[in-house]
Amino acid sequence: MSKQISAIRGMNDYYGSSAQALDFIVETAETVLHQYGYQSIRLPIVEKTELFARSIGEVTDIVEKEMYTFEDRNGDSLTLRPEGTAGCVRAVIENGLTHNQIQKLYYMGPMFRYERPQKGRYRQFHQFGVEVFGLSNADVDAELIALTARLWDKLGLDNLELQINSLGSLEARQAYKDILVNYLSQHKDQLDEDSLRRLETNPLRILDSKNPDMKSLIEAAPKLMDHLDEESKAHFELLKTYLDDLGIEYVVNPNLVRGLDYYNKTVFEWVTTELGAQGTVCAGGRYDGLVEQIGGKATPASGFAMGLERLMSLLMDKNLVADVAEADIFMVLVGDAASRPGMVIAEQLRESLPDVKVVMNCGGGSFKSQFKKADKSGARIALIMAEDEVNNQQVGVKFLREERDQVTLGWQSLEAEITNYFNEL
Repeated sequence: MSKQISAIRGMNDYYGSSAQALDFIVETAETVLHQYGYQSIRLPIVEKTELFARSIGEVTDIVEKEMYTFEDRNGDSLTLRPEGTAGCVRAVIENGLTHNQIQKLYYMGPMFRYERPQKGRYRQFHQFGVEVFGLSNADVDAELIALTARLWDKLGLDNLELQINSLGSLEARQAYKDILVNYLSQHKDQLDEDSLRRLETNPLRILDSKNPDMKSLIEAAPKLMDHLDEESKAHFELLKTYLDDLGIEYVVNPNLVRGLDYYNKTVFEWVTTELGAQGTVCAGGRYDGLVEQIGGKATPASGFAMGLERLMSLLMDKNLVADVAEADIFMVLVGDAASRPGMVIAEQLRESLPDVKVVMNCGGGSFKSQFKKADKSGARIALIMAEDEVNNQQVGVKFLREERDQVTLGWQSLEAEITNYFNEL
């Protein structure tokens, strides 16, 4: 026997309750996004490596250490996407979607980062991303936060804290970087190895360090909020006003900087204490310079991404995903003679009841074994056919979830009777 081949470490199979939870999140998110007028966009999993180096930043952890990069047969450097925003920006530029247009888009799919697998952080993970192009005001930032708040409500999630901050303009942030580097350089002996490296490459990320030994140093650091340009200050104050009007509670976190170079002005995260170290379930903000940086015409933009595995963990830990029945109708077919008319009847019911799941027993089996399958499927009714029913052109109807007597119906009246039954539920 050949040696069994295992999945790649950190790249998981989803089935049963985990697949059900993933589907539930995506379907709920799409319903909420449609309420707000957002449209779907489908993006490639592989992009040119240059796209991520130019957008995310060559000195970020993602580009330096975490990307799956390879050369194709033409010698071009390609990368499995580590996040979705860069590819979405490339797509709207390439397809002319930002020419005097406002775009509100969403996408879902796998992302790839080479990192140490742990709960809520995997090498292949799924994100649901939302991007808006062509709007510069704080109202759309507030809308993005509002629709995420609505999504948590629809999913049944609570105990999520909204943290917000402003990174200011690119010019104000660069000026603040110089101030921060000067401060941190005076305390190099208190910096850990990661922070010493970031001091030369991406100093703002030091503010987001989770090292408890550096907590007091970071708390005493100059605050970006004190060095914002006037426009960014006004934008942030207006955002807070919108959130106050909407009754959405938030915490201003001056150390919230996000790990990607392209952010400016608004940044936000939804966090939980129920997932250990991987507490961020949704994060985003404004990135007004990215479209131009990737080669398009200057276009304001903002968005966010949700880590679906982390949301799945929350839903499953809280038992918030209801068991979904495999079937509403289970066809119990005994004997070869029942299979052919049974299949015809099943197709007729699927045609007349498109929202009803009709499962036909395949492969034969006794009455007892098939009824076990019917009960396990969660079906409300079993339609029973054996040789006698076929000869009489009848079907037995057994109610599996109600105290009702079994009835027998003719083939001609079956479709109408079953349709009435489900319409009355």
